[in-house]
Amino acid sequence: MDVTAQKKASIGLVITAFAIVFIVWGSTYFFIGIAVKGFPPMLMGAVRYLSAGFLLLAWCGLKGDRVRIKKELISAAISGLLMLFVATGIVIWVEITLPSALVAILVSANPIWFIILDKANWRTNLKTKTTVYGLLIGFAGILLLFGESLLHSFSGRLDGSVLRGLLLLMISPIAWSAGSLYAKKHASQAPARVNTAWQMIIAGFAFLPAGLIHREFDSFTLSSVPLQSWLAITYLIVFGSIGAFSAYIWLLQVRPATQVSIHSYVNPVIAVLLGVGFANESITGLQVIGLFVILFSVLLVNLPKYAPPSLKKPIWIRPQILKQ
Repeated sequence: MDVTAQKKASIGLVITAFAIVFIVWGSTYFFIGIAVKGFPPMLMGAVRYLSAGFLLLAWCGLKGDRVRIKKELISAAISGLLMLFVATGIVIWVEITLPSALVAILVSANPIWFIILDKANWRTNLKTKTTVYGLLIGFAGILLLFGESLLHSFSGRLDGSVLRGLLLLMISPIAWSAGSLYAKKHASQAPARVNTAWQMIIAGFAFLPAGLIHREFDSFTLSSVPLQSWLAITYLIVFGSIGAFSAYIWLLQVRPATQVSIHSYVNPVIAVLLGVGFANESITGLQVIGLFVILFSVLLVNLPKYAPPSLKKPIWIRPQILKQ
């Protein structure tokens, strides 16, 4: 999105959208943990995104939007599958065995992957030492988070499903960052809410065969779903998907992708507070240290964007290397 387009966005709307993404997405980890206690994970993803997608598409129709976007449908499919089916699908899946607070901590490395995968802007993003230091420190934080679990695994004290969940969570932020960058690069002329609706619908349909493969429909009955799970999935549909994801897609159209990714500062903190305070989840001291190390690395990665020009010293890497 060019600078002119970015200036057209109201500052008030931008702040509101960021607040929605910060607070609501920070709470979704907690509500996903409640929802999967009543819904099988893939079926939960299908119900959440198909409901949210069709509701939002109906709203777009009432607003008079052009909801049939044949040219942009492929772009919506690719970004929606990466962000919602792969990235969020992994989060839903692993919350069967992992605490929601730990899941939020592990996916807090999103901004690091934004920098790594945004090859077109390497020359800009990697021109300062603070960015490179931030990337290195971020990976050190990830190693801290995994270090304790790996030690337990070697000693036989860690369940295999927990270890698989931790390894899968390495893929989630990569898929999310890749999908976000693809959505920004292939921005549609249609309103953001239309693209969001199709992304959720396509991802929702992708969850259905995944649920069949996992045999989730064999023993599932609606009567077995507790009230708390129904309330949780309703929150995820209305606030987590329609509200926050729409705000996120709109922000990608009007602000730089790396700036939008700073929601990772706040989301894990809110998730940890909710998980520990209301779900009686336990977080070890090493995991808390890992969280702060990752958040500090995210701060370093984004610092050059806000620092005065006098502090933006070029990195020692030669320009010809960056051009490759």
